[in-house]
Amino acid sequence: MFSISGKGSIVVWNLVIQLVMCGRTVFASNDTKSCKLVSESKSERKVLSRLEGLTHKNFTVEHKIGIESYTYVFQLCGDAGGVKGAGVIQLDKKNPSNPTVIGMYTDTQAIGGSDWVMLIYRNGEAYDQHCSQEKRKAYIMISCNRNTDMGQLEVVVEDRNRSTDCFYLFELDSSAVCPAIESHLSPGSIILIIAFVLLALYLVGGFLYQRLIVGAKGMEQFPNYAFWVEVGNLAADGCDFVCRSQNREQAPAYRGVTTEPLEEEPDERDDHLLPM
Repeated sequence: MFSISGKGSIVVWNLVIQLVMCGRTVFASNDTKSCKLVSESKSERKVLSRLEGLTHKNFTVEHKIGIESYTYVFQLCGDAGGVKGAGVIQLDKKNPSNPTVIGMYTDTQAIGGSDWVMLIYRNGEAYDQHCSQEKRKAYIMISCNRNTDMGQLEVVVEDRNRSTDCFYLFELDSSAVCPAIESHLSPGSIILIIAFVLLALYLVGGFLYQRLIVGAKGMEQFPNYAFWVEVGNLAADGCDFVCRSQNREQAPAYRGVTTEPLEEEPDERDDHLLPM
């Protein structure tokens, strides 16, 4: 391959680079496969696939319990803080070189809702004095927040004051678990939007054509001005015919009062009614 010269070597190197990039893409798309589920199922794998965008990143948070101060590191399906197999670790500031494994991503459980995912990492290091010396486990609640891709990790509680079933609870906001926004437009609304867009294109395009190509001025710039004027006149005639049904040739029902003076009637003579 190296003995090939000229254009042949360029083609070979391009093929090699493309194969390498394709291999990286395949591995990158299977990052959550590193998580080993307690009970392998398609539903839990589907939940994990929603978190693909959170891989290859260490999330850290500092937390104080009384006079004790700890730093927690979480990584999705990866080695938190570089500790092999650890999904969540605890670092004591007094001894940061000796991390405590809270949970293993090789012992994972994934539970998902419409806008949240709960990860459970089990099989951590055993407690020294608390919880009947059972093994630690971590709960990571990842909630929907459309305003951030990867939020800050927060410690909610370390519940170790019980005899059994102790746990560490963490919270993390991310848009990765947000449901897709569905369109609520009805078919009628879509038709109206398309009609308004076509009307706007007709008006703007016709106006530019009349003004720049034809050279029209004033109202003549309106596209098909004569046609729409005729349509308006026909609509007005139709409205007049339907709404004004009275016969215009009929004489009005009421007449005005004449201004001519009335003839005075002659005074009646009642002389013959007088007694003689």
